[in-house]
Amino acid sequence: MKLPISAIILTYNEELNIENCLQSIADWVDEIIVVDSMSRDKTLEIVKKYTDKVHQRRFVNQAEQFNWALDTVAIKNDWILRLDADEIMLPETWNEINEQFNKLTRETTGFYLKRRVYFMNRWIKHGGYYPAWFLRLWRRDAGRYEEREMDEHVILSSGKTINLQNDFEEHDRKNLSVWIEKHNKYATREAEAYLQTTEQQNNTTIKADRHGSDPEKKRWYKENFYYKLPPFLRALLYFKYRYFIRLGFLDGIPGLIWHTLQGFWYRFLVDSKIYELKKRTLNPKP
Repeated sequence: MKLPISAIILTYNEELNIENCLQSIADWVDEIIVVDSMSRDKTLEIVKKYTDKVHQRRFVNQAEQFNWALDTVAIKNDWILRLDADEIMLPETWNEINEQFNKLTRETTGFYLKRRVYFMNRWIKHGGYYPAWFLRLWRRDAGRYEEREMDEHVILSSGKTINLQNDFEEHDRKNLSVWIEKHNKYATREAEAYLQTTEQQNNTTIKADRHGSDPEKKRWYKENFYYKLPPFLRALLYFKYRYFIRLGFLDGIPGLIWHTLQGFWYRFLVDSKIYELKKRTLNPKP
């Protein structure tokens, strides 16, 4: 018997990933909804083997796209599961969710899951990158994504959460060139968001809290520690912290590439784009 869960997945040119994602949930969830951003590959051909609930819409950002689905699409169930197209749920995680649903109380409105990231077929287990907790399963009437360009998280308006002991996996099968192109776009959005001083902390964003949930802690350290360090130098210090102090070197050659690109190159690129945007603002062209 399937669980009363509606899975919502956002896609764009995910023919290499989407089938593994859908196979991992098809036997467990009662409904699969896909919101596609005009894919030009075989993504929709694969998706339609698993569901006919497919919507196409221009992409703005992750939060806006997902909240559109929550507000607009006819959703069958009270529980929402959010997965990216390159993520999969594990059988042991489903068994744990099934056990939790059998003893569910109304005051429980969300479940945090641990993410395992695989890069070049290697689990990135060190460098402080695992475990990372994400609220991926929640009651539809209690949660929605905060309105941010980057680093968005689900905000619950009520209830309590439970941390599951088992994981879900991120395993992107696209090549390194695609990864770099994607993170170049991420860096632009993060730099722009950093320079937007009008954003206010309110009930549409999670709070930066050193003693809060995992996302709240990370946002506190990012806002109150990382971004207080000198630009460019902080990227190097962050890499050294991850690779040496948090033992990222134990992740082998894939880990060396991952921690260098994701922990140094990407952060250095964000600082470079912040610098560039500031220069443009101070010296606008006629």
